[in-house]
Amino acid sequence: MFLPQEVIRKKRDGVMLSQQEIQDFVAGIVDNSVADSQIAALGMAIYFRGMALQENVDLVLAMRDSGRRMQWHDLGLPGPVVDKHSTGGVGDVISLMLGPMVAACGGFVPMISGRGLGHTGGTLDKLSAIPGFDVYPDTPRFRNIVKEVGVAIIGQTADLAPADRRFYATRDVTATVESIELITASILSKKLAAGVDVLVMDVKAGSGAFMPTMEKSIELAERIVEVGNGAGMATSAMITDMSQPLAWTAGNSLEVREAVRFLKGDERNLRLLETTMALCAQMLIGGKLAADESEARAKLQAALDSGRAAEIFGQMVAAQGGPADFMEHYDRHMPAAPIIRPIYADRAGYVGEMDTRGLGMAVCALGGGRRVATDELDYRVGLSQCVERGQRIAADTPLLFIHAADEASFADAERRVKAAISVGEAAPAALPQVYRVIRAN
Repeated sequence: MFLPQEVIRKKRDGVMLSQQEIQDFVAGIVDNSVADSQIAALGMAIYFRGMALQENVDLVLAMRDSGRRMQWHDLGLPGPVVDKHSTGGVGDVISLMLGPMVAACGGFVPMISGRGLGHTGGTLDKLSAIPGFDVYPDTPRFRNIVKEVGVAIIGQTADLAPADRRFYATRDVTATVESIELITASILSKKLAAGVDVLVMDVKAGSGAFMPTMEKSIELAERIVEVGNGAGMATSAMITDMSQPLAWTAGNSLEVREAVRFLKGDERNLRLLETTMALCAQMLIGGKLAADESEARAKLQAALDSGRAAEIFGQMVAAQGGPADFMEHYDRHMPAAPIIRPIYADRAGYVGEMDTRGLGMAVCALGGGRRVATDELDYRVGLSQCVERGQRIAADTPLLFIHAADEASFADAERRVKAAISVGEAAPAALPQVYRVIRAN
């Protein structure tokens, strides 16, 4: 007889849970026979006691199987089903370029993404800035877009890993969100339910990262790689830099504009290009679409130079309900904020360390992010032409431009930005874009 309290007691006391106990508990989450208080208690026990590798694999698979599992083999796709997931940050617009670039190289990318909360921007919010873009197409349409275009980016539906939805809601109000084992289960259960063959995990490190330290970022990346491969999905991870905004812009429509210009070759932030290329290359290698990094990067550069990646992005936008001429007239389709003005540092010098989280919260305070999940967004607002660490600036060099809806929010954002960007006599030490690549042993 299954008793939730016995499972909680075992984990509280540091005893390894059996596969059957984990499956029974997850089934109880879905059918409501396990109470919120019991979910919270198990979450807290896992937070303090951790989970053995096999326990974590069993939890991922049970959560994967708690709802519908997507299948792709029946479509006869001529390439692997691959995906990327990021722990998020500020100006992290990578998914919008990565999906089309990998699709142009023969991969199929059914990307299930999330909305932003707090200082991190969400891919769904960026795409929702495009008029008509449908982030919740029905399953037949989603599958058809992936087959015909090569990439579709949608939100999580209620029937994919439903146990995760209830478990996460409980963790969010009981201070157990930071559990490495539960983060791993949440991410991987959804990717496995989506039918992904190959996953590359982008774990951020730095002042804008979700994980508080480099050590914790590495710990999360290593656990995701171990559990993902243990659950049958070829998984690798990269530790990438988030010590400053990744793109020149931060804010929903502003980041979409930058993604379009990147794909079309109008302008490419070199830090953004390097991180995007590195992640894409790992996806091609994992999906056996390239033998090594050199071949992968050559294919990806060709996808950009030929215009094929930009074409695929335009096709995805149109297939998901957006304007058919979006790539040609993106500025026409996304209105600008009524106030767009530069702000300046109080002195000349070198741009030093940045409180990237603080910059993300400036975007949030402008109306471009959420304090709570129900907040409505102003897609027009944000930051653009951001300076970079180590850049020499004069007294008349803008730190960035603020895009605001009104004078009060502009003034608030100006205060936040100036507090978040330091300027000094000497340039800070340069940081790599990619700190480490972690693969299965």
